[in-house]
Amino acid sequence: MSKRLYVGNLPFTITLDALKALFAKYGNVTEATIVSNKFNGRSKGFGFVTFEADADADKAVAELNGSDCEGRKLTVNEATPFDPNKPRPERRSGGFRSGGGFGGRREGGFGGPRRFGGGNRGGGRGFGGDRREGGRKEFRDDSEFEE
Repeated sequence: MSKRLYVGNLPFTITLDALKALFAKYGNVTEATIVSNKFNGRSKGFGFVTFEADADADKAVAELNGSDCEGRKLTVNEATPFDPNKPRPERRSGGFRSGGGFGGRREGGFGGPRRFGGGNRGGGRGFGGDRREGGRKEFRDDSEFEE
């Protein structure tokens, strides 16, 4: 039986041969992969190693998890298959569609009206989407300023 291990926090400079050599000390490695960006080919900092024997994989996890590799602390554990039905953490708001970040919707954005993604309403120096006064202020209720 073979066991597949997840290896996280890999140095971006590590090669496939170096990864195999690192794990070959603990047993027969049948497969090793480093996940890379599909556009520029740069490593994403994690990969997978498959051992022929489960006992060798367990020994590698015990020895290498938390160890130092080129100044980075490795995370090594048993890989679990991806489950598309598993609930995922909610993403942070902001950015392109939700109105925050640099630009957002047309009301505001970085730089105010019609500048760097800002729209017709935005304040002068605001960074967010729908902020009225610019700067880093949140929405405010004008009723509390009535006299």
